[in-house]
Amino acid sequence: MSTVTVTDESFDKDVLQASKPVLVDFWAEWCGPCKQIAPALEQIAGELAGQVTVAKLNIEDSPTTPSRYGVRGIPTMMLFRDGQMASMKVGAMPKQKILDWLSEAGV
Repeated sequence: MSTVTVTDESFDKDVLQASKPVLVDFWAEWCGPCKQIAPALEQIAGELAGQVTVAKLNIEDSPTTPSRYGVRGIPTMMLFRDGQMASMKVGAMPKQKILDWLSEAGV
């Protein structure tokens, strides 16, 4: 399984109403650090497919959701569980750090 794309229109259904935790990566095409972490997120999406959905939201195409959650810098990763934002990390980080964060958050 790979990452899924979410938009302002699909966010409620795909993220807030999801049956399992969703890691949302807020990113943009012009963001270098966003491109750096993209391969790690693809790998995590495959490795943890049964436990968490990895979603990507382009802040240029869908500006409403990032402003609703106070996204100031990108990449910003938010973990949603049961319709609530459970944890957040800002900035690029290596794959193992993302996995450690998910583990600490109970994924």
